[in-house]
Amino acid sequence: MSDELFVVTVTYSPGPHLDRFLATLSHATDRPVTVIMADNGSTDGAPEEALERYPNVRLLRTGANLGYGTAVNRAVTEYLAGTDLFIVANPDVQWGPRSIDLLIEAAGRWPRAGSLGPLIRDPDGSVYPSARHLPSIIRGGMHAVVGPLWPSNPWSAVYRQERTDPSERAVGWLSGSCLLLRTAAFAEVSGFDERYFMYMEDVDLGDRLGRAGWQNVYVPSAEVLHAKGHSTGRDPARNLAAHHVSTYTYLADRYPKWWQAPLRWAFRGALGARSSLVVRGSRRARAKGR
Repeated sequence: MSDELFVVTVTYSPGPHLDRFLATLSHATDRPVTVIMADNGSTDGAPEEALERYPNVRLLRTGANLGYGTAVNRAVTEYLAGTDLFIVANPDVQWGPRSIDLLIEAAGRWPRAGSLGPLIRDPDGSVYPSARHLPSIIRGGMHAVVGPLWPSNPWSAVYRQERTDPSERAVGWLSGSCLLLRTAAFAEVSGFDERYFMYMEDVDLGDRLGRAGWQNVYVPSAEVLHAKGHSTGRDPARNLAAHHVSTYTYLADRYPKWWQAPLRWAFRGALGARSSLVVRGSRRARAKGR
């Protein structure tokens, strides 16, 4: 395996987050790193500034805002032939000490790991529940429907595994905000499903890796900080709606048979109603804040 490691990040006017992302990479590994910025149409100049400041950065212009998974797939196709492992991470991640090296060491312990993810901290220092079960009808459905009204409900707690002590273990899926991916596994499942513009592409990837016989492994000895929402915060109502569309796509794919049509209709109706409520609430809150 070559010492060089490729890190793919999708940029969409990332602002100062990108510089912190690149500056802290030296904390994460001693390996030579090449960063591929798959740019989805930034207008703030941040990717161009990074290109000038950091000699190990490459810029891949996708030509439009193609969504997260599609941009990652383009970067992998363009740059990653012949690699064994690569990183996919949001540009608002800040790297903890040896975080990438610890993920790579774990990949050696888990030869069937298709994806490995670190412990992710929110800006306030709390641990984000980034390692989760796959959403079942009951567990995932109750989390989706009652979670916004009753955050401490037992279904959400089980789904998010938030009451489980951090330990290195195989899980259903890992947050796509920071992943070490095995190139062979990623290729076997044809990468991210490009129907997902944003949200749920990481859940879908984890599920498809598992179905193909690979594992998704949580590695809490590796830590990163995730600022979260640098792009989604611009239009929260739009992105809440997109989340519900992606959730329906994911669920409908898992129950595709003709006799499961009533179940798909129920998913669509419940998610549509919930989307209308949260989008209206978001727009009202934003209007009050102006």
